[in-house]
Amino acid sequence: MAEPSGIWDSIPLDDPGLDIAAGEEFLQEVFQILLEEGVRKGTDVTQKVCDWKEPQELRELLDLELRNDGEGQERLLQRCRDVLRLSVRTGHPRFFNQLFSGLDHHALAGRFLTETLNTSPSTCKEPLVLMEWKVLWEDFEVLRGKMIPEELEKEIQRVKAEVGRGCTLISPKPPKLPNASPGSEPLFVCATSGTTVLGSFDPLDAIADICARHGLWLHVDGLLQRCHGVGATYLFQRDKFYDVSLDTGDKSPQCGRRADGLKLWILWKAVGTRGLARRVERAFAATRYLLEQVKRREGFQLVMEPEFLNLCFWFIPPSLRGQHSSPEFWDKLGKVAPAIKEKMMRRGSMMVGYQPHGSRVNFFRQIITNPAVTRRDLDFFLDEIQELGWDL
Repeated sequence: MAEPSGIWDSIPLDDPGLDIAAGEEFLQEVFQILLEEGVRKGTDVTQKVCDWKEPQELRELLDLELRNDGEGQERLLQRCRDVLRLSVRTGHPRFFNQLFSGLDHHALAGRFLTETLNTSPSTCKEPLVLMEWKVLWEDFEVLRGKMIPEELEKEIQRVKAEVGRGCTLISPKPPKLPNASPGSEPLFVCATSGTTVLGSFDPLDAIADICARHGLWLHVDGLLQRCHGVGATYLFQRDKFYDVSLDTGDKSPQCGRRADGLKLWILWKAVGTRGLARRVERAFAATRYLLEQVKRREGFQLVMEPEFLNLCFWFIPPSLRGQHSSPEFWDKLGKVAPAIKEKMMRRGSMMVGYQPHGSRVNFFRQIITNPAVTRRDLDFFLDEIQELGWDL
């Protein structure tokens, strides 16, 4: 090591380099802000889902500049309040924008524990690793079994992009695969278990029967250990004194990630398997109720009957009704969902996602995963779309 410069000699090392007492006091204040602004207001149906600001206004409100000298505690606490106030409240009962939503107090406690420990589950030195093994590898059978190599996974994605949704090699007239050699025979079938937008499932049981009958390899699309694990010896030594099969870092693209399984483990401990099952059943019941309402209401048109929790539909404003045969109808309809989304975000009343899919123009995709959602919220959801889109 090179000789230290003179400035290093003047740095005292007898005491800690941070004020621990002041840090604990700051955390206590932050916890109160989190409870009031993040948890209580973030899940209160009378509050806005988002307080929309233009990016430039946000930059000014948040004062993003990083300076040479630090700020005092009161200013930092206000920064925390501002971040919570200006962020989207994904725990709000009327946030339907993503595949995730809601706030569970037990799972949040798990996240606090994870961040406090500031560790990763890459190797089996932590209790968190055993928790993840329980909830992610032992109790979810779908994640077990043979994996496929990364090169084959890339080829799957390439073929899917060229011929459409997967390649069902067992159909009466299989699609012509690009660059297939003469005399090629099917090796395996790539099936899909739940698409992001439509929530569609391939008939896995029937496909599995056919694969077993013909000796084909069935792969349900997804990336697991062999697709991204390289067994780096500088990270995963095979001669450790404990069972190295419990090292989980090589099973994820994010070797140094936080122990995501802890919050699920604590939630599972809190409500039990029956409690989790009730949440799933409630989500399906809410989707079924919303489906019935969409079918009854004028101006709402399903994209397809839902297979899962994904409810996809168009809202047709009065100005476009009865014009399905018009050559401009679908082009105009594709602009309706973005316009309604802008209005609801500026109003802060709720959020829901939209997207096109193949030849289908933009439609709304509503997914209910938040157990706090009630019938009143679902009625409001449809009422709000109707009101915001009425004059388009």
